[in-house]
Parts: sequence; C-alpha cells; structure tokens
Amino acid sequence: MGFSLHLLLLFVHSAICFSGQTFPYMTSDVQEVSGRFFDYIVVGGGTAGCPLAATLSEKFSVLLVERGGSPYEDPFIMDTKHYGLSLLQIDEYTSVAQSFVSEDGISNLRGRVLGGSSALNGGFYSRASEGFIEKVGWDNEGVRDAYEWVESRIISKPDLTPWSYVAAFSFLEAGIFPYNGFSLEHIPGTKIGGSLFDEQGKRCLSADLLQAGNPTNITVLLNATVNNVIFHTNCTGGEKIARGIRFIKSDGSSNRTYEAYLNQQPGNSSTLGDVILAAGALGSPQILLLSGIGPQEHLNNFKIPLVLDLKEVGEGMQDNPGIAVLADSKPQNRTPEPPKVAGITDDFQIIIEAGILPVSLNATVIPIAAKIAFPESVGKLELNNTDPRANPSVAFNYLSSDKDRAQCVKLGQLLERVVRSESIAFFLGSNEHQNKMMSTEDELRKHCKNNVRTFYHYHGGCTKGSVVDENYRVHNVEGLKVIDGSTFLESPGTNPMATLLMLGRYQGVKILEGR
Repeated sequence: MGFSLHLLLLFVHSAICFSGQTFPYMTSDVQEVSGRFFDYIVVGGGTAGCPLAATLSEKFSVLLVERGGSPYEDPFIMDTKHYGLSLLQIDEYTSVAQSFVSEDGISNLRGRVLGGSSALNGGFYSRASEGFIEKVGWDNEGVRDAYEWVESRIISKPDLTPWSYVAAFSFLEAGIFPYNGFSLEHIPGTKIGGSLFDEQGKRCLSADLLQAGNPTNITVLLNATVNNVIFHTNCTGGEKIARGIRFIKSDGSSNRTYEAYLNQQPGNSSTLGDVILAAGALGSPQILLLSGIGPQEHLNNFKIPLVLDLKEVGEGMQDNPGIAVLADSKPQNRTPEPPKVAGITDDFQIIIEAGILPVSLNATVIPIAAKIAFPESVGKLELNNTDPRANPSVAFNYLSSDKDRAQCVKLGQLLERVVRSESIAFFLGSNEHQNKMMSTEDELRKHCKNNVRTFYHYHGGCTKGSVVDENYRVHNVEGLKVIDGSTFLESPGTNPMATLLMLGRYQGVKILEGR
C-alpha cells in the first residue's frame, strides 16, 4: 500500500465533519444581495455547488444562491438515527425535499436545502471507475487530488451494525464476489463504502466544505430561487455574454425579482468570471430554458425571448431504473439505517444496496434494492410553466428498451436470491422468503413493469459535448457554465455523490489555474 493511500485511509477512518475557521456569511434577505457584484455566481448550493464555491473563494468573491434553507438545525437531516425522516415531510415551497412525479408516473425527490441531496441521501460514498474518468476526459492526478480533498474533510469509514453484516453476507450468499472489505473504489464484488455519517452519527454534507474556502469571499443567499440568467450581446461578434442573475424568494410569498451581477473587466463588456449553474439535473436545464437557451419552438410556447436556439437542452435525461423487495413483509419499529454495503455485479451492470428506511415516525421497512447501472432508455426535460419554483416536466422512459427490460429480470432474480439467504432468515427469525417459490421470468417481467422505481440517480439535460464543452462552458455563450450531474451521460460509480463532490472541487481548481 502506497504512503498516500495509507494516509487517505487514516483520514477516512477518523474523519469528523470538517471544521475550519468559520462558515461564510449566510442570509435569506434578498435585498441584502440585490444589486451587488461578484467575481463568480454559483447557482445551487448542493453536492457540486458547495465545493465549487469554496474552491473559487480562495482567490475570488463568490455568491452562492440556494433555493432552500440551512440544514444545520434539522435533526431529521443531521442525526443518523433519524435517517430518511426528512423525506416524509413534503410541502410545496419550504420542505428540504421537493417531490415530483415524472411523466412515467414514478414518484421522485430532489433536494431543496443547503447541501442539496447530500443532506438527504444515504451518504454512501464511492468513487467513479477509472473507465468513467477516462471517458469523461479528466486528468487522473487532478481527480485523485479532488477526491482526497473531499474525503479528508467529510468522509468516514462507517461502523457496521448487525444489519450491515447481514446485508454483506446475504450479497455473498447470492454470489456477489469477491468480498472487498472497506473500499472507496468502484470494483466488482461486495464492499463497504465510505460514509457521510461520522463516528458520532452526525451527517457531514457538502455545505461543510464551505469552511475549506475563504469565508470572507463567500456570500450564501438562502431561500432564493434563480429565475433566469441576465445576458448582454457583444456588439462586435454578436456573442451572448452572461452578466448576472435574476432571483425571487422561494417561499411563494412574492414574485418580485431581484438581480445580482458579475464584475466586468474595466473598459470592456466582458465579465471577469462566470455564472455557474450547479442546480442539478432538473434545475440546471430548467434555468437554461427559462433564460432563453433551448429549443426555439419550445421556448415560443411560453413566450420566452430566444437567446440561443440550443436544441439539446433538456435532452439525454436518464434515471437508473430499480426495483426493490422487502426483507420483512410488515413494518417494524427498527432504527433507520443508511446503506453501508453495496454489491456490484454482472460486469458492473447491476448495483445492489440495503438499508432500513422509515415509513412513519415509529415504523421502518427493510428494502433490498437494485439498479440498472447503464440503462439504454433515455428521456427528456421540458418546462411546465415559467415559475422557477415549480418542477419541470421530465420523462425518463424507464425500461423502454428490450435490453433494460431483460436486465430488470436479472435484477429480480438477484433480489430473490438475496432475500432468500440464510443470513436474512436468521436476522428476521423467519423462513418466510425461503418457503416461497422462485418467480418465473414472465412473472419478473410483469413485476418490473408494475414496480419500477427511481434510484434517485437521475442525470443529463445539459450533457457534456451537446450543451457544454470540455470546460463546461455553455456553447456559444461567454461567462456561463454548468457544473453538476446534468452534464453526465451516465451515473458514475456505485452512486454519483462522490463524483459530484469531486467535480465541484476539480473544476474549481481548473478555473483557478485558467485565471
């Protein structure tokens, strides 16, 4: 084991939520920010946006705009014993999770809180594969440095509970070999991943990384939703230049708009920095469309003035379809528990996890869930209306390809092997599943059709190559970038969180080097 890897494992084993000097200034008063100028404006204080803002603040002034509030006073977010409860309390404007139903009829959620989905999810941390990094075109050294920057601050090696051991043994019984122990890498077999939850059971999240920047250079505007990007047209070349943003209060109390701007170069219409969209796979393409960048015909339907006819905005939407089975047929009063063990099998095509999820304040279930890692089915995002607080319309077209339907049958067969394991029977004190007949392929096809669900790993809409270039700059627009999961053509690793955290740091460093 090399020295740097050994040091990393020490960091990960003992990491407690990063505590730097101070948090940056945070406010929900839109008038405090209205009319001010910044070197960079980052839209979305989520998984990628927070490490990005922290990195840029090392040398430049940054405005970070988050449509939700602070997570730090919410025990449903911060304490592992309350894992999942924040997803049960949903409202239109203020809940930390915003619900949406895709055009496929599948219920889903998106983060609406500082820290984004890293404040809501199971906290399972696993890097992208080497193949993914090569395909995307990142440099290995920069990626490694960015991962380690994140891991040394907010990632821990989890303590395993009885259920964690049961999950690991059940995966092995089902044939998911080898057993890899603790690993941050995306490798075949059964493994323990890193975790956002520290040794005290406290959730670390991307917002903690704001302490790693220069807090005097960051202003965090909470509870404000960006309506659109402000543009200026270059008189000589006719190129569009991003100049700032318009935003409104998130709580639905007012539609009054406010503005914040990028600093300009003296005697020049060009800006010094960028407006950077990090609002996620739904938010970033939605903001581009509301700003007049997208298919002209679609924008005309909403009387949005055209800035750039870019037909690919909203295209390439994907979600990783999954199915789940309940290890226990009835809810019990077990303590909620995020997944700590994953199984990666079928040549990386299938990924399986198992946690304990609440269905109410005093009842939980144990879903064993698996996803198709590389689905063929592709969907599309469009506007429903011009309210930036409302969800856009998105279709993922789950299982619309023959390959995906065949892969889902494999998921079902794997799940049945896992749930019938001796380990789960011993844990439950029941042979309930072992006494059932294995499902036929036809039964599993019907089960997939009727029970396909999200794995919350959706991506696309501003894909790299189609909407943004290799530097994540929106084609033919100066001063506008997209840096988040909307740029991905596929979901990286066991799940995308680790790579989104890395991406914010990695691209922030690239921007600093470029300046």
